[in-house]
Amino acid sequence: MSGEVALGLERVSKRFGAVVALDGVSLTAREGEVTVLLGPSGAGKSTVFRCLTALEQPDSGEVVVRGARIDRLQGRALREARRAIGLVFQQHNLVGRLSAIDNVLSGRLGATPTWRVLARRFAPADRQLALACLDRVGLLDRAYERADRLSGGQQQRVAIARALAQRGGVVLADEPVASLDPESAEHVMRTLRTIARSSGIAVLCSLHQVELARRFGDVLVGLRGGRVVFTGAPEAFDEGARGRV
Repeated sequence: MSGEVALGLERVSKRFGAVVALDGVSLTAREGEVTVLLGPSGAGKSTVFRCLTALEQPDSGEVVVRGARIDRLQGRALREARRAIGLVFQQHNLVGRLSAIDNVLSGRLGATPTWRVLARRFAPADRQLALACLDRVGLLDRAYERADRLSGGQQQRVAIARALAQRGGVVLADEPVASLDPESAEHVMRTLRTIARSSGIAVLCSLHQVELARRFGDVLVGLRGGRVVFTGAPEAFDEGARGRV
């Protein structure tokens, strides 16, 4: 069962010089659902993510995250809004020499006093939260293992646990399985779907793999040339729609 709209773009356009990255793009992601962005390189997927995190300002249109116009925020208000967004990247962005739990605890940096961060003396409640997040991605037994000793798929699940530890309610996953083997990719996508449904988190995920998108996405959004060319349920993404993306 889908929930409220957690994030969205409304008629967003963005140019980089003569290049039109986004051309009137509208899309939403709801609580409890996995929304998948599909499209070739240069379609505009990365620009969507950069607008949602206010790393880029749209030339026109509105960008809303958790009810706030993030494209209008500055300073402390923008930092607070960004804390609501858990990020999962293609390359994991873990610190290899640190344990899985210490990497997950980095998701608490925005809510932790600086002295605790520098001394790596996180509160017991934060440590319990980190362990719970690792448990949810199936890695509680690897909590104290160095991140660089984990497989690629396991590292990506640690990255998902780190995003969960932010307690923001929104996860943006930018090509999270692009560097993984098929079995690991399926495990990561299943994990994302499970946390979306069990916790009411809105997951927006960009993919190249159409079959993974159809199996694990609740809503598919096809981008091509900076425009939305398809929005709908996976079963509606037929050969005709596939040819447009």
